[in-house]
Amino acid sequence: MRLSTKSRYGVRAIFDIAYHSGGLPTQIKEISRRQGVTPRYLEQIFQKLKRAGIVKSIRGPQGGYYLARKPENIAVSDVSRAMEESMEPVFCARPPKGRKKCRRESRCVAQLVWREAGQRIVEYFDSMSMEKLCEMAKQLGIEKQLDHRFMYFI
Repeated sequence: MRLSTKSRYGVRAIFDIAYHSGGLPTQIKEISRRQGVTPRYLEQIFQKLKRAGIVKSIRGPQGGYYLARKPENIAVSDVSRAMEESMEPVFCARPPKGRKKCRRESRCVAQLVWREAGQRIVEYFDSMSMEKLCEMAKQLGIEKQLDHRFMYFI
């Protein structure tokens, strides 16, 4: 299965909010800085994530994006589904709406393999929550970086 950059960056962006935000809205520029993804591309990703009900937003200088659900209730598969047309490794396994079915569908053994592979990937992605990714980040020693807007020095 080949995931698009939108899926990969989407997972990183949602992880970033879960790990670094402390429950506060996070601005695109902060996620961009930490994840090395352009703000313009992140905006496109966040529009899809917002439509999927994964994030919400607040406008204004103290605004930004925040998780619509708790990190333990957001799976990698939720983000991937919001970004991808299909979660199947090949389109012939289950073609997206509007595409023709494979003419060999009823007699193709390989298609059974592709479907099973797709199911296993989805099951694994379903099992990986943002909370688990945060735990993995702690184990890797990734330092939490709070939003610069909330850093005050006396």
